[in-house]
Amino acid sequence: MLSAIAISCAVQFPSDEEAMKKGGFLSVLLLLALGCARERSTEELRPAAGGRFYGGTYRVNEVGEVRSLDPVQINDVTSAHVAEQIYDKLLTLDERLQLQPELAERWEVSPDGLVYRYILRRGVYFHDNPCFPGGRGRELTAEDVKYSLTRACDFRTGTLGYDYFRGKVKGADIYFEATRRAAQSGKSPEVTEVSGFVVRDRYTFEIHLTRPFAPFEYYVSLVTFAVVPREAVEYYGADFFRNPVGSGPFILVSWTPDRELRLRRNPRYWQRDEYGNPLPYLEAISFRFIKDEKTQLLEFRQGNLEECYRIPAEFFPQVVDEHKQLRGEWRRFQLLRVPAVATQYYGMLTQHPVFRDRRVRQAFAYAIDRERIVRYVLRGQAGEPGHYGLVPPSLPGYPARSIRGYRFDPERARRLLAEAGYPDGRGFPRITLQLNAGGGRNVQVAEAVQAMLREHLGIEVELRQVEFAQHLREIDAGRVPFFRLGWVADYPEPENFLNLFYGKFVPDREGDISPINSTRYRNPAFDAVFEQALVTTDRQRRMELYRQAEQIAMDDAPMIILFYDEDYRLLQPYVAGYRNNAMDRRWYKYVWLRSR
Repeated sequence: MLSAIAISCAVQFPSDEEAMKKGGFLSVLLLLALGCARERSTEELRPAAGGRFYGGTYRVNEVGEVRSLDPVQINDVTSAHVAEQIYDKLLTLDERLQLQPELAERWEVSPDGLVYRYILRRGVYFHDNPCFPGGRGRELTAEDVKYSLTRACDFRTGTLGYDYFRGKVKGADIYFEATRRAAQSGKSPEVTEVSGFVVRDRYTFEIHLTRPFAPFEYYVSLVTFAVVPREAVEYYGADFFRNPVGSGPFILVSWTPDRELRLRRNPRYWQRDEYGNPLPYLEAISFRFIKDEKTQLLEFRQGNLEECYRIPAEFFPQVVDEHKQLRGEWRRFQLLRVPAVATQYYGMLTQHPVFRDRRVRQAFAYAIDRERIVRYVLRGQAGEPGHYGLVPPSLPGYPARSIRGYRFDPERARRLLAEAGYPDGRGFPRITLQLNAGGGRNVQVAEAVQAMLREHLGIEVELRQVEFAQHLREIDAGRVPFFRLGWVADYPEPENFLNLFYGKFVPDREGDISPINSTRYRNPAFDAVFEQALVTTDRQRRMELYRQAEQIAMDDAPMIILFYDEDYRLLQPYVAGYRNNAMDRRWYKYVWLRSR
């Protein structure tokens, strides 16, 4: 069936009029399928100061799946969306993507850029949990921060956060290697701490760097470095990833994988709003895991979800008009729209025999018509075609549009493939494009790309869908030559995207995972310019060095940039306080439900 759909995509893309007619028919089907919308479950709402209300359950869907709720094992957005509700970090971001205090009420950086000092707020308590004596959560201190960040450098934890500290924090590399050897030998590590993590007193914590590193201030705003109590990790052992204990606004109640994950309000949370109301307002959050985006939209329209993130491409023209406003009966909902600091791409494993030749990678990049994908497959719901580099144009202060990327040029694509030894695709092996299951638009884009590569290069591509967690595991392990991924910014710095090209993130041992540089791309020229940018404190000069480095990587084409996202989110009319942002950070502690 995939081949048949792909062929039709290659032969004829619908006109705007045809797309509207098809969308209208789908809209009728949608309304017929919906019938009468069910009321949301009524829960008593209690008034608070400033027109806010306490109570209610916020029901939201995640198309992906939660891999782990152990912070050091998190590098996917679905797990992060849940974990952000359970944990606190030293710092956080606001809607403008500016750093703000969280656990640290203030912080300072030494004049030489080598010491970051965080002064913690007092009176922050971990969740009540059986791991504590008497089940009562204790106060969070600087020792907990040290313990949590040390876990991110411990090979035995399955950490995905070590690469952030690698070569930057004093003692991090020594400790990581010591724990690796300990894991292999079964003995205790000969080094027991990271020397660069220093507790000055109960509420003062310092990080000492080996060299100045301009983007470091953002790192402690990542959920990967959220603070956890030692008692919980030791009490739950290998099961800590599904028994999280933090100090955040919500507490895990239950988790049935692929069905529902439920959180309840933390009554001891430390934060208050501007009116003095203790946060959070919501009584509970219910995360559902509907894999199909069309079903998600139906559930939202029926009133069974408070939020719908992304609108399926086939429904998009009937929900959103050409002015990017809601149409017809959809106007009773709220539409939140923002250009996302996010890029969708296909990665090519540069160490694989098929993609070792740069000309093959470039041929693939030139053979894809991104304009048609955005207009006819995605029907306008993407921000814009990926004609530049990996860093999206929405990232503030960076000249992303100056990067020379790849525009549709089938003649050039065929010439490059012939130069690589595959004229008209002859002799080129059949390859597989792997993507995660459940993402409707991912499949539609993949079918279109499959058709384009067949039509313009004579290359046959099979599509393989696997569950998201398996997809990431196989990519990290270097077992997938051609794969779909997206990168949503962790923080607003080009370095966060360009890390995906950094050769020093590629492990020396072939069997080791490479969770950041998934294409295993290496170019010493890129690394040299990139490293120069990382120690440059002058922002304008740093942006120029990032630009130079990115151009080197894009010329090598280790990945195919498909499009830059624009986020569309529907909310029920009674939802208030949602803090929309370009990085899709979910701060549900600020959300409340209006009384109807």
